[in-house]
Order: sequence, then C-alpha cells, then structure tokens
Amino acid sequence: MILGACTGLSCYLAVASAKPNPIKSNGSSAIRHDLCCPIGGYSGVLSMSMSKRGKNTVVAGAGGASLTYRGAGVDIDAGSELVRRIAKMAPGIGGFGGFLPLDDGSYLVASMDGVGTKLMLALETGILDTIGIDLVAMSVNDVVTSGTKPLGFLDYYSTGHLDVDVAEKVIKGIVDGCKQSGCKQSDCALLGGETAEMPGLYREGDFDLCGCAVGIAKKDSVIDGKNIIAGDILIGLPSSGVHSNGFSLVRSVLEQSGLSLKGKLPGGDITIAEALMAPTVIYVKQVLDLVSKGGVKGIAHITGGGLTENIPRVFPEGLGALIYKDSWEVPIVFKWLQEAGNIQDSEMRRTFNMGIGMVLVVSPEAANRILDDVEKAYRIGEVISDNDKGITYG
Repeated sequence: MILGACTGLSCYLAVASAKPNPIKSNGSSAIRHDLCCPIGGYSGVLSMSMSKRGKNTVVAGAGGASLTYRGAGVDIDAGSELVRRIAKMAPGIGGFGGFLPLDDGSYLVASMDGVGTKLMLALETGILDTIGIDLVAMSVNDVVTSGTKPLGFLDYYSTGHLDVDVAEKVIKGIVDGCKQSGCKQSDCALLGGETAEMPGLYREGDFDLCGCAVGIAKKDSVIDGKNIIAGDILIGLPSSGVHSNGFSLVRSVLEQSGLSLKGKLPGGDITIAEALMAPTVIYVKQVLDLVSKGGVKGIAHITGGGLTENIPRVFPEGLGALIYKDSWEVPIVFKWLQEAGNIQDSEMRRTFNMGIGMVLVVSPEAANRILDDVEKAYRIGEVISDNDKGITYG
C-alpha cells in the first residue's frame, strides 16, 4: 500500500507488543494490554479478568457488544480524508502502486506497506518466521495489480533494542517472501534495507516493519482498468485467511471472546493462532500467468477496506459491481470472528477480505477460460452501471 491506498493507515506506524501487564481487580487476577495508537501515544487499555475460581475462564469487559473497526481504533474514513487532502498536493496518488515515467517510455512501479498490528500477535504467539512473508506479500501484491513484475524489495526493521534472534527469524521470512514472489517466479530480489535501533522510542520488545517493492512496466502493457465495461466479470482468487489487515478488530474480538490463541478455532481443526497467523498469499506468479493470456482489464488487491473499498478502486467513473455473496466459501476464521464479535455483514466486508485476496476484472470470454484452467478461482460478481453504492451484494 502506498499512502494513497488509505487502507488501514494504522499499519503504517503500528507497533508490536506482547507484554501484557498483570494487574489486580476486585480480588481477581487480570491481564491488561496497553494498545499503542497507530499515530502515536496510547489509544487506551483493554482489560480482561480471570476469576481465581473459574479455571482461567476469561470474561471480556466488552461483553457481547457489536464490534467495529473504528471502535477498535482504526478509522478508514479518516484515512480516506487524509488521502483526499494529500491528493491536492500530490496528484496521482490513490492506486495500489505509484508510477514514475522513465525516459524509455516504461514506468517504475513501487508500493510500500507494513503488516499492521499482526506484529503484536506474532510476538504473542511466537510465530515470527512468517511475518516477513506477510511484509513482502503486501507490497508485491500491490505492484502486480498493474500487471507489473516485481523486481526488487527493501525492508525497514526498527526497534528500541535489537533482539538478534527475533530479527533473524523475521528477516528469514522476508527472504522467503522474496523467493515466493520471487527469485524463482518473477526475478524479485531482496536488495537491502535498514535496521534501526532507537532506544526510548519503542517499549521493550516492540518492533515495527515496513517494506517497499519495485518493478518495471512497459507503457503498453500496464493494466489500469480504463477498458472495464458493464458486463465484465469479477474473478476472485482465494486468500489463506485474514492476511495482514483488520488485526486491530481481530484483537478486539479476541478480547471479547475470551478464547486463548492456543485454543482450537471453533469449527476448525487448527488453533486460533495458526488460523490468524497464516501468511498472506503471494499472488505474483498466478496473476502474471493469467495476465499473459489476455482478457484481464483490472486487478484489485483486497487489503484494508476489504472487498467493499478495494474493488471500486480499479473501475472507471460511472461503474460499480454486483457481488454474488454466496459464490465462494467464506473461511471458518471469518465466520468465527463475525459471530464472536457480533460484527455486522457490512463491517466484515469493509474490513476483511472474506476469503478473496485478489480480484481480477476480466472479459466474459476470459472468465470462462480462467474458471476452466484455474482450480481455485471463483466468479464472484459482475461490473454494472454505477448505482451510487459502488458495491452491491446480492
């Protein structure tokens, strides 16, 4: 995500912490999590109590309240407003990747992103070797939405005190992500990066990640959505789960549900930690292969803002989409999140990918070919004349 993408600006400066603070409350032990505000300072404290008599039964203070992303501390509307203001100073932002024209008529395409507060769960669960894959995926998936092959990646790792063992695991994941997106698939390479140790800026154990992917696109091969028309088909490629967006809301759901990350995912056969920490799918090879066969007019990476906010970003003015809401199987992790957090359908679709990590807008002919050739792809909707709603679910 470049700044213009406005998807969860929380992940831009999100800080990870797995240091719960034990406190006492009314004779019961409790755990308090101090949540760092994405833009600085503390947004507040979430507490959950464990009764001494209840065998570690957790009672979340929020009760059965209907949770929202804004209530969890992330305001997508505020992010959109910031982009609107910045656009006055820097016209052209807002796409999944930024374009810089080169002298030979080609474009340098770049995208920068982080992994948000998924970092906090990485530290809490100890699953640190895949968060780097998430970091690479968030940027290379943005770059490939223009049909561009990612060529290089740079990372930024910042912390108050460098824990070499933690950093090594994280950077291993970054290298693995580059390979996936990557050396064998699209000649992408880890070019370098920055490791910053800044005592006093971060709490003990905290660290942050940011990454930037770059590629080169030929002018006549850029996929920009300009040729999309009503009647074109939306093809969805499945996600591995939550990917790397919406984790502020995920953490609120965890607090409210009272379940342990080590516990089994309700309705599933893996732990909650394993479900939530599944690395983001890197779509580079698959998307470039589909693009090479023709008929692909637009590509949307489903990141912060979910299906509702991201799909319209590739449409020309005057067009919207009808999404067939029952056209794919929504992964169990989303069903659990919605039920445990009492989250409205509209909030889920505007926050999470709901099982679809990438959407291709294609001609009807290309849609038939893709569905025949690709084992896991879904016809999830169609382009319609704009009804002032952008996305309609039916």
